[in-house]
Amino acid sequence: MSTPDRGHWRIERDAEQIIWLWADKADASANVLSSEVLQELDGHLATIRSEAPRGLVVLSAKKSGFVAGADIKEFTRIQGEDSGYRLIHAGQAVLDRLAALPFPTVAALHGFALGGGLELALACRYRVAVGDERLTLGLPEVQLGIHPGFGGTVRSVQLIGVKAAMRLLLTGKPVRAEEALRLGLVDRLVAAENLHAEARRLILHPPRPHRAPLTERMLSWAPIRPWVQPSLTAQVASKVRREHYPAPFAIIDLWSRFGARGPAAFEAEARSIARLFVSETARGLIRVFLLQDRLKALAGKSATPLQQVHVIGAGVMGGDIAAWAALRGCRVSLQDSDATRIPPALARAREWFQSRLREPDKVAAAVQRLSADPEGLALAEADVVIEAIVEDLQAKRTLLQQIEPRVKPDALLATNTSSIDIGALGAGLKRPERLVGLHFFNPVAQMPLVEIVAAPASSEPAVRTASAFARTLDKLPLPCRSVPGFVVNRVLMPYLQEAMHAAAEGVPFERIDAAAVAFGMPMGPVELADVVGLDVAAHVGAIVAQGLGRPVPDLEPLRARIAAGQLGRKSGAGFYPWQDGKAIKAPVSGTAPEDLTDRLILILLNECAACLREQIAADADLIDAAVIFGTGFAPFRGGPFAYARARGVNAVVERLQALAQRHGERFEPDVGWALLASGAAASRPPRTSLEQPVKS
Repeated sequence: MSTPDRGHWRIERDAEQIIWLWADKADASANVLSSEVLQELDGHLATIRSEAPRGLVVLSAKKSGFVAGADIKEFTRIQGEDSGYRLIHAGQAVLDRLAALPFPTVAALHGFALGGGLELALACRYRVAVGDERLTLGLPEVQLGIHPGFGGTVRSVQLIGVKAAMRLLLTGKPVRAEEALRLGLVDRLVAAENLHAEARRLILHPPRPHRAPLTERMLSWAPIRPWVQPSLTAQVASKVRREHYPAPFAIIDLWSRFGARGPAAFEAEARSIARLFVSETARGLIRVFLLQDRLKALAGKSATPLQQVHVIGAGVMGGDIAAWAALRGCRVSLQDSDATRIPPALARAREWFQSRLREPDKVAAAVQRLSADPEGLALAEADVVIEAIVEDLQAKRTLLQQIEPRVKPDALLATNTSSIDIGALGAGLKRPERLVGLHFFNPVAQMPLVEIVAAPASSEPAVRTASAFARTLDKLPLPCRSVPGFVVNRVLMPYLQEAMHAAAEGVPFERIDAAAVAFGMPMGPVELADVVGLDVAAHVGAIVAQGLGRPVPDLEPLRARIAAGQLGRKSGAGFYPWQDGKAIKAPVSGTAPEDLTDRLILILLNECAACLREQIAADADLIDAAVIFGTGFAPFRGGPFAYARARGVNAVVERLQALAQRHGERFEPDVGWALLASGAAASRPPRTSLEQPVKS
């Protein structure tokens, strides 16, 4: 017998007196544990306990997976520690009620169980999961600047032990099927068609519940914890700074104080996450999460299939774009005017597939999807054609004119340029409206952003198709206008150039980079220039400067190394020597100029204000997203404009004025700051034509 759907959950009782509790959040494609969903669950659990069934199975009615986690948007409404504590404490109480049920409980998992979703599963006595490649189990809260709050910091340690739980908690990285079984995170892995049967078997014939091995439980004993805690802290401190990312340190502190035992551990977890909720780090990282969701929502769906891709240019960027598209399931053909460049690109792709996919059959499938096409025979069949040759206007324009007649009418025609005007590239085309920029970032496999660059002639359907294609590749599309440097390189060039100004003044490279890293950048501007390639940085910088009518800076540290053939990581030496892909740096010495950090960061922010004034992207939030996902701008600060607002827009402008007096007019505040200060750009405006999703 089944009850009618009621809100976000539905209940079935079978002939064996087992209750099946289905999560099915209304009007949503995925389940999340909002306050409303948890409150309804609490009511069901009270009723279920009173009925004393033989057992309870909690499962999802969504095809996408079990439960994706808590409702992140609710976190943005937390006003202080007290409101954060009330929100978390209420959720803890619901899962405590589930954990205390006096009969067997099973979480039947498929797809994902993340964050609060995995905490829900941990509150059950047993977990059975569909053991396919879609299974993803994790506690990613640390990536939002917080930690699990529904008992996850306690139950995970109790179930799988200190070392395994800390890996989940401190990194936020998920585990897949086989590892989840090995760790004891799930009790059974089954085929999809056997999920319900195995859940029923666990109810009818309940085994002894899994618990961490004795050696792992011993690590949580009070006399031993003080010996383990310093090692955990040192591991985290080697990767992040406590003042930037306090959450992993808070996780270690909770365990070291309570050993994941008793009511006090749960209470401390709730109090700790409440403090983290109101930290600048959590607010910044939650904002980044929501910005990411916004970029994903821009893509919509393509009206045409986007499975056959043709890439012209087998260099590093073209080869890597082709490899990534093949990895993501596209059929890809690779062409180059110099056919000898194609085999090395395919070999590089094969090695990458092997390191990424590991399983031989999956590697073979990916390799088969990527083929050499020196004559461009697949051009006529391709759904997407990407030009990725040398960054030269005339060479690109000539190639596009040559291939246009061979490309089918409804195919997307794209150019992977980092700075050249799309309108200039399309000037000789018969149908310039079909040309769009797809600016991938290096390394393609690691950088999540793709700038979707539109010239005035670019059609909205072409832009939408390009955005949809970016999502097909699991990238974040950022629609922007075609201006010199677009968004990311436009704001990055002054940052890199200011590092060269400081170096010319005698500031050591290591000191410059240390200042940026201390602010929160993933690497300093000097090392970044080496990674990009000094010749590339100089070339793009010249294009951007000339396009904006600015003088091309003659930066001696950069010029001298290019002349010596020291082009950065790719040549083995640039500003730094490179070995095994890592920069060899001298220890940081001396004292940094007191304004060094502001010089680096505020000149970048000032260029963001110029982008806002020129409406290169639709609004301030999208510019923040571009700089975060395209440059790695200190994520915990929430983006350049979020940082400016936190510091005070007027204070930023005054500081720029002071820097201009001391270092020159390059620091003169852009008038775009007035938009931010007035609030005109502080909230999201109506969607522009570049943001309209494609309707299926």
